[in-house]
Amino acid sequence: MNREGNVYTVVYASVMVILVAVLLAFTSQSLSKKQKENEAVDKMMQILRSVNVTSTAADAKNIYDKLIKESFIVNSKGEKVEGNAFDVDMAAQLAEPEDKRLYPVFEADIDGSVKYVLALRGSGLWGPIWGYISLDDNKNTVYGADFSHQGETPGLGAEISKPAFSDQFKGKSVFNKEGQFTSIAVTKPGLPVEGKDYVDGISGGTITSQGVGNMLYHTLEGYVGFLKEK
Repeated sequence: MNREGNVYTVVYASVMVILVAVLLAFTSQSLSKKQKENEAVDKMMQILRSVNVTSTAADAKNIYDKLIKESFIVNSKGEKVEGNAFDVDMAAQLAEPEDKRLYPVFEADIDGSVKYVLALRGSGLWGPIWGYISLDDNKNTVYGADFSHQGETPGLGAEISKPAFSDQFKGKSVFNKEGQFTSIAVTKPGLPVEGKDYVDGISGGTITSQGVGNMLYHTLEGYVGFLKEK
């Protein structure tokens, strides 16, 4: 075949494209299992942080299995339904009609006391934000919280992932004294909100802070049926 001709060029380019495609597909398939394992471990670490437990990628699964005694799924009425709580995709659930949504619950045993870990999902300035919040056995008082983001601005909105922000939620209540669901507001620093607990937002990260507040309200609202169940 004439290596200077157009036919050779087309055949050569086609073969190279096919080879590269095969190699990429093989690599992707080979790494898929490991990637899923890493995602699962990261999720365990987030859940553990919401109950104020620090872990590493190496020991997260062992600590998770030790502390998380039970997990289950509830519907918008607070009723338990079949399924694996760990596999619930909150982004997909929040796209469903409210009465069709499913919510994961993780029960942690911390020094003999039950903590309920609830999943959160919302939107920040540049993309999705998510996290976990744990409540004491009264299903009202916050024990801990952990937030993550996809692409918020470093030093501004990205600060929601830091303990300095999430630690503010400890001891706050999601119901008021009359037993009404109020969630927890995220406000401008020093600006109180009448009738509900609040925390200071991130200076310079107003939209992301508002996103956290909206995430808390709209996600926790779906758990009210479960939280009011005694």
